[in-house]
Amino acid sequence: MPTITVCSFKGGTAKTSTSLHIAAAFAQYHKKKVLLIDFDPQANLTTGLGFDPDQYDSLASVLQGEKNLKNVIKKTNTPRLDLIPADTWLERVEVSGVLASDRYSHERLKEILAPLKYDYIIIDTPPSLCWLTESALIASDFALVCAAPEFYSIKGLSRLGQFLESIGERHKLNVAGVCLSFWNPRGKSNEAFLEVIESTFPGKLFNSKIRRDITVSEAAIMGKPVFTSAVSRAGEDYIALTQEILHRFKKELGSRALSIEDAEKKSTV
Repeated sequence: MPTITVCSFKGGTAKTSTSLHIAAAFAQYHKKKVLLIDFDPQANLTTGLGFDPDQYDSLASVLQGEKNLKNVIKKTNTPRLDLIPADTWLERVEVSGVLASDRYSHERLKEILAPLKYDYIIIDTPPSLCWLTESALIASDFALVCAAPEFYSIKGLSRLGQFLESIGERHKLNVAGVCLSFWNPRGKSNEAFLEVIESTFPGKLFNSKIRRDITVSEAAIMGKPVFTSAVSRAGEDYIALTQEILHRFKKELGSRALSIEDAEKKSTV
């Protein structure tokens, strides 16, 4: 059950749209059972799937021991796709209740998610290197980095890379790849941006890039993935990106399985 944290150091990188559409594509086109977790107090993922964040409990109540995990999981209109909504309580959950006195509070989310049975869990995080983002990464097998081809987004990749490396030293975490959104194939600074990404995350940039498309915003207003509306450029791009992600996962998980098998063989020699 791979768990993926979708993250960025800056807003405006289509991080939430990427989380939603990868999860929806997994469920709709690859028949995977997927859990989406909105771990961002802004709750844009929650509203983007047609839920009112003021009406539902988030993971905050579970982290505080007040709710059972199954009580906060909601079915979406997309078959095989479930959601744990967000609310504003998440914003300072780590400094309140039982978490405030827990020096290992960053490990709590990993423990909570461990018993679940999904093909994939995808966590949408705030666009910052905060407690929520760190907890999500510790609970994950993979990090999916989102960026946009503009100066401040690319500039923040170096710091995000250092943050991911620091967590990877303490917990097994792989960078699945870097996804570029709002892509303009004719952009004048494209080559410079691509060089920075390659130097920060060598070999990790996905070939599939998400082109700017108003249909993504229109679908969010209607509370559903872009795939349910007319054929769109972004929809095609997200489908291609999902296929590329699945291919990388297959290679990574296959290599990991072989490494474990080799280690077991050596231990029996």
